[in-house]
Amino acid sequence: MKTLAFTICSINYLAQARTLGESLAVTNPDIHYVIGLVDRLEGVAFESDKIPSFELLELHRIHIPNREWMEKNYDITELNTAVKPLFFQHFYKQYPDYQNFIYFDPDIIVFTRLTYLLDRLQEHQFVLTPHTLSPFPDTCMPNECDLLNTGTFNLGFIALRKTDQTQQFINWWAEKLAYQAYNDICNGLFTDQKWINYVPHYFDGVYISRHPGHNVAYWNLHERQFTYRDGQWLINDNWPLQFFHFSGYSPTSPDSISRYQNRFTFEDRPDVRPLFDYYAERMNANFNAYYRLFPCVYVRPKKLIRLLRVRKALRMPFEKVAHWLNPQA
Repeated sequence: MKTLAFTICSINYLAQARTLGESLAVTNPDIHYVIGLVDRLEGVAFESDKIPSFELLELHRIHIPNREWMEKNYDITELNTAVKPLFFQHFYKQYPDYQNFIYFDPDIIVFTRLTYLLDRLQEHQFVLTPHTLSPFPDTCMPNECDLLNTGTFNLGFIALRKTDQTQQFINWWAEKLAYQAYNDICNGLFTDQKWINYVPHYFDGVYISRHPGHNVAYWNLHERQFTYRDGQWLINDNWPLQFFHFSGYSPTSPDSISRYQNRFTFEDRPDVRPLFDYYAERMNANFNAYYRLFPCVYVRPKKLIRLLRVRKALRMPFEKVAHWLNPQA
């Protein structure tokens, strides 16, 4: 069965996207990889050795019904997440002979063949990864309350087999994110991720992966220990590490596991330090410092976006605020 994997990023994240693509090329060379670019290449002249070897699909080249509204009202994080189902829609149409479609966040490395994942897709239509498989042992960040606010499943990864059910899901998801992909926890929204809580309720054939090697990241380090043996990384001395999500890590702050957590340091967890050192080395080899200098054409200052949202809400009658938050209601 043919498989396509893709990520979404702007030019300033191309080092991450290249690192992900290289890891897939080494471990899963039969998977077709595409970078969805929330940016424009027009007028960009990369140095000759900085031109990515992977296919780049610019945002304006896919169908987005409310493109102008999205570009005006979403910040860059919201925009990158809101267009995820639209890229799925595009790939479903453009690759009719492909059966499996996988999204990875750009800050992920794949460490082994994805046989376990692809086998699950033969039996199921969806594969999702919960943030955690066991309770947190303390009240550090993140904790259960944080995940209740941001979503049960982490949407740095989702895998779909092309069926009528997953097509219905993509259409439903795209409809929700068209106007409700705000990072607005107080109103129950968190980009594309919070909506996925409903998937096991609304759709059949959903596989919730409890493989400890899937989507490993700072939020589940409390339940996963790492060893390197016989040329591969193992989780809890038994499960092969499939893919690691370096969310919130930056090579410019190499002593911090993630800016989004305060549970662990590298002193606490020397077992993970080699993984992060390897990621930093690959990021630097893929010209992270170079790409970070490119401003994204879709970026609008966050303060301006917040001001426009507040002003719009304040000048409306109270009963119309809910309609503004969901213009299609």
